[in-house]
Amino acid sequence: MRIATTIFLTDRTVTPVRLAHSLEERGFHALYLPEHTHIPVSRDTEAPMGGELPDEYGRTLDPFVALAQAAAVTRRLRVGTGITLVAQHDPIVLAKQVATLDHLSGGRLTFGVGYGWNVEEAADHGVDWRTRRERVHDHLALMRTLWAPEPAAHTGPYASVSASAAHPKPAQTPRELTPGRPLHGPRTLLGGAAGPKLFAAIAAHADGWLPIGGGGLTESLPTLRRVWEAEGRDPKALQVVPYAVRPNPGKLAHYAELGIEEVVLQLPPGRESEVLRTLDEYAQYL
Repeated sequence: MRIATTIFLTDRTVTPVRLAHSLEERGFHALYLPEHTHIPVSRDTEAPMGGELPDEYGRTLDPFVALAQAAAVTRRLRVGTGITLVAQHDPIVLAKQVATLDHLSGGRLTFGVGYGWNVEEAADHGVDWRTRRERVHDHLALMRTLWAPEPAAHTGPYASVSASAAHPKPAQTPRELTPGRPLHGPRTLLGGAAGPKLFAAIAAHADGWLPIGGGGLTESLPTLRRVWEAEGRDPKALQVVPYAVRPNPGKLAHYAELGIEEVVLQLPPGRESEVLRTLDEYAQYL
């Protein structure tokens, strides 16, 4: 099983460069970073884990800038977003950022995508919460139009672009979404809680699922696989990557029994000494 990590990198934590070096030296597979542009102080949205929202949510580094640093000082370490709040971005600009990072890293990017949880943050970006899922899907379609080898136009309910020259292209080669329908761009995993809407979206738009916390997979995976195959997707192509996991040997063994090949372990949002100490603890799982 490939062991990756995620962390809330902030202006107070270990740096992306130091962490990336340490991960590659120890043999970890990847570094994933979350995204929040800001956290409105006045909000009604509850924290996803309940209770007070930890301070690091409002201090996160921009993931694409930080991951570019990590990719620049490593050769094998994969980089990923966990997750990109696609609805809050201009999709034309985001397509350029994603393609550039995948190009410069030599195809090492995993594009983790999500719908978000913070209503007030999304509202500041002009996002109507009720239609955020449809907006994400439309933005992804536009981005893949720009990543395609030949210029093409996209006209959607939330974003449009004329047929355009758009380079660089992502380094990763297209996969088949369904026979005759190529999926352009880097490996794309969709995050969110198990359910019919999410599973339909994964089968229609992504390479797989990024389940936060990794709980309940015994019950949910068979359902996802049925939805995936009903969409005409190759059963062997589905990728499920439990994310932000607090590890123990039994949990990882259970994932392996379910056929999971990669897991993302949660690191503390601490200074260098604390993070490196945790990496040494996690090294037992490599």
